[in-house]
Amino acid sequence: LSLSLSLSLSLAGEVTSLVLEMKLLADVGLVGFPNAGKSTLLRGVSRAEPAVASYPFTTLRPQLGAVVFSDGAQLTVADIPGLIEGASANRGLGHAFLRHIQRTRALLFVVDLTGQLFSGKEPLPPTEQLKLLRRELRLYDPSLLRIPAMVVANKTDAISQGAAAEWMDCLRVESHLPVFATSGKAGKGLEALCEAMRKVVLC
Repeated sequence: LSLSLSLSLSLAGEVTSLVLEMKLLADVGLVGFPNAGKSTLLRGVSRAEPAVASYPFTTLRPQLGAVVFSDGAQLTVADIPGLIEGASANRGLGHAFLRHIQRTRALLFVVDLTGQLFSGKEPLPPTEQLKLLRRELRLYDPSLLRIPAMVVANKTDAISQGAAAEWMDCLRVESHLPVFATSGKAGKGLEALCEAMRKVVLC
């Protein structure tokens, strides 16, 4: 048995570091300010169990949940960490959070009907929340506003029915988007919201 070996010399190659990101994060992304109730909403519509607390920035990385329908169809929902004014300029890790929004098929703008987002600060009206959220998305990447979207008027359990109805009308006028009244805490309005997400994503 004889073996023959051949050796060849080659020039030094190049070393490159690559960062690979999954393009699609989820079917639907929950976008809102800290304490808007996004994590509680995710718990209500899916099997996910994100941390829920009464202080801001409980969520520091996207939390995923699966919404499973009776016929076996399902979609994924991502709780995007809370944005703040100036996120488009990378305030409050804004770029890290906004980047995740680019990886969803549809958006739910979650607004807090009580306006009580930050302890010790003046309430931020739901319409102003929505205006600021859309502004930050536009400043970061105008194409984000072309993603199919809906508005979730959350925490209906914390205000009167009349006040909730008034804010719903204002949000429709402000956004020209479908608006859904929900209470993630009380589990109200979630079935209609899930069906609307299904129509947008799976139909």
